[in-house]
Amino acid sequence: MPSDIILIGPQSVGKSTVGALLAAQLGLPQCSMDDQRWGYYSEIGYDEEIAKRKKETEGAWGIIRYWKPFEAYAVERLLTEHQNCVIDFGAGHSVYDDPVLFQRVQTALAPYPNVVLLLPSPDLDESIRILDERNQQLPEDIRSTNQYFVRHPSNYQLAKFTVYTKAKTPDETCREILATVSL
Repeated sequence: MPSDIILIGPQSVGKSTVGALLAAQLGLPQCSMDDQRWGYYSEIGYDEEIAKRKKETEGAWGIIRYWKPFEAYAVERLLTEHQNCVIDFGAGHSVYDDPVLFQRVQTALAPYPNVVLLLPSPDLDESIRILDERNQQLPEDIRSTNQYFVRHPSNYQLAKFTVYTKAKTPDETCREILATVSL
């Protein structure tokens, strides 16, 4: 059974920050999906020109839809390639509308007992407000995607634990995760 801790959740919830703290405390490497994904995407034909056109013509939702098959593949590859580490996913890597892609990710994550969903609050509207405040610098179409990530059932189905970060420092969140997971 893998001993990795995998952090999932919406944009700007603190996955990378908390991941770095967990990795340092546990003496494990940190593996950030955002650092790995482009290499994995290119393995199965990611086309930057198509992505650019999707973004220009369909906005954030067009690019998110285009990324989905690449994201599922990246999850499978990352979990195969990296063991005994703290992994933080990108916001979209745990959210799928396509049942086939979701099943692939669900199957890849099934052996991992420590999949932790980070959210600001159990109140989803409050979570969205908090994340919107953190993302004021982003264009509106990008900010609006967090509502989708917060409300989508995929994260809740994939997570083994949920940790709420509101009014907690990253260190406090890290301690709560360590008290919750089984290593």
